[in-house]
Amino acid sequence: MRKLSFIALATVLFVSGCKEKSKGPDKFNPNAPVSVDIAIAETQSVDKTVEVNGTIIASDYVDLHPETNGRITFLQIPEGKMVNAGTVLAKLNDADLQAQLQKIKVQLELAQINEKRNKQLLAVKGINQSDYDISLQQVKSYEADAAYTQSLIDKTIIKAPFTGQIGLRQVSLGAFINTTSTIATLQKVSELKVDFTLPEMYQNYIKVGKKVKVQCQGADVKYDATVFAVEPQIMATSRNLKVRAIIKGKMLPGAFAKVYISENNQKPVILVPSNVIIPDAKSKQLVIVKNGEAKFVDVETGYRTATSAEIVKGINPGDSVVVAGILFVRQGNKLKIGKTIKLTEIAK
Repeated sequence: MRKLSFIALATVLFVSGCKEKSKGPDKFNPNAPVSVDIAIAETQSVDKTVEVNGTIIASDYVDLHPETNGRITFLQIPEGKMVNAGTVLAKLNDADLQAQLQKIKVQLELAQINEKRNKQLLAVKGINQSDYDISLQQVKSYEADAAYTQSLIDKTIIKAPFTGQIGLRQVSLGAFINTTSTIATLQKVSELKVDFTLPEMYQNYIKVGKKVKVQCQGADVKYDATVFAVEPQIMATSRNLKVRAIIKGKMLPGAFAKVYISENNQKPVILVPSNVIIPDAKSKQLVIVKNGEAKFVDVETGYRTATSAEIVKGINPGDSVVVAGILFVRQGNKLKIGKTIKLTEIAK
C-alpha cells in the first residue's frame, strides 16, 4: 500500500510539472508604456557667478640689476623695509671713471680758454672764422665726453626707482656683479592687483569698472576688486581672456586667489539637473514628453552650477522634461507618467 501511494504521488507531481512547463515565461511587450517622472520646464532667476583662478600681483614690481659690471663698494639693503624713490641702495667701484672724468674736465677747461681767446681775436680780425670754429668744436667735443663719462658713473649707482618694500638681499659687499645679477626686489604693496583669465564664453560678464570678489586660499574674507583693464584679444592657445583688477585689501603678491564674477544683466533662465542631459558625440539631448511619447531633442547648454545646467536652446517653458527613468526610454516609447516634480526645486 505504501508503495502504491508513493507511485500515485510521483505521478501527480510529474503531471503538475508538465502543466507548468507548458505555460512558459511571460513574453516581453515592447509596446508597454515606460514609467517615468517628469518636471515642467519653467524659467527662474539665477545669480550667475563664475569662479576662476587668479594671481595677486604688486602694483609695481622690479628686480634690481646694475647697468654695468663692477665690484660693490657700498651696499645698503634694508630687507623687508619700505624705501623711498631715489634712495641709494648700492654702488659699484667707479675710481677709473672718476679719473677719466677729471682728465676730461681739465682738457675741457683748456679748450674753453682757447675758445675764448680765439673769439677775441676773431672780433679784431686776428684769425679767420675757420680757426675759431675748430676751437669751438673742440669745446663741444670735450663737453660731450664729460657727459658720457658722467652717465657711466651714474650707472654704477643703484637707486630705488619708486617707493616700495624691498625684498631679501641677494649679494654681499665686495662681490663682483654684472648686469644679470639681482641685488634685491622692490614691490609697491600699497596697491595690489589681481590677474585672472576668463573663458571666452563668459566675455560678456566682464567690462572695465566691473566689481568682482577676490578670495585668497585659506582666507575667509572676500575682498572687493574693480576691473580696470581687459586684454584686447583672446589668447588663441587657451581661448581665454586676460583681465586685471585693482584690489582693496591686504594680501601677499604672488598668492593664488579665487575670483568670483557675476553676470552683468541677469535674466530668467531654464535650469535642468545635469544628470538628465544625455551627452552625444555631436550634441547634447534631453527627453521630453510629446503626445504621450518620448521625444529626444538636441539642446545647447550655457551657465552651469554644481548640479544643474542652463538650457540656452532646445526646449521652451511648459515642456515636460523626463527626469527619472531615462535609461529605459527610447525614441517614440509610450510613457506612463509617475510623479511630476518641480524643476525649480531640483535644479538650483
